[in-house]
Amino acid sequence: MTVRGAVRGAALAQVVVLAGLVAGCSQPAQGDGAGPSASVGGAADSAGSGTGDKVAARGGSVGAAGSACALPVAFDTAEHWKAEAVDTGPAEGGGEAAAELAEALLHQGPFTAACEIDAKPAGNIGFIRVWTGEAGAGAGDARALLKEFVTAEGDTSEAKYSDFTSDSGVFGAEVAYLSTSEALEETKKERAFLTVTDEGPVVVHLGGLDTGEHEDMLPAYELAKRTLRAT
Repeated sequence: MTVRGAVRGAALAQVVVLAGLVAGCSQPAQGDGAGPSASVGGAADSAGSGTGDKVAARGGSVGAAGSACALPVAFDTAEHWKAEAVDTGPAEGGGEAAAELAEALLHQGPFTAACEIDAKPAGNIGFIRVWTGEAGAGAGDARALLKEFVTAEGDTSEAKYSDFTSDSGVFGAEVAYLSTSEALEETKKERAFLTVTDEGPVVVHLGGLDTGEHEDMLPAYELAKRTLRAT
């Protein structure tokens, strides 16, 4: 994804007319496996985490060399979701304001956007985004780093932190929280997990257009967390 693409995407995400796109985009692609899906553990909290009994069908993976995004970790992606590496190079054109917006979009606290996995081909509006930090950051304190990530997002509340361990033994911290958008005058659920690697910390974040989209996409997020592994 280019910086200009990120700028355009963020601008669109702040426009209320996006709600009108839901009718055309929220229908699952035929045979997309979006039916049965759901949370590992299924624990509930004040920010919400329940995903029913659904399990996301595997479509591919990201993280390993040769995949769409080379990362310090790898995980499986849900069927029909499309992964694309984030281009963090300088924006061309658009002036200073566009450059500042691009910079803001590409960084959240000490983390830089690295990969974007788009749910639209599977019939939802939202992304799983992967953010990476510098090697040695946080000295292995996953929960403290995750708190930095959430705080840098801005208007958040009701954050509930926990620990997790993937099927392959990778462990870290997870958070479920609420995020409020002044532009859309709406509060919605978000969720993220973080693990610390020798190459630096990695955050995997799930947002969504609104809480409904977020909950529909949780099975894909849970698939990523469950299959998280070292590269």
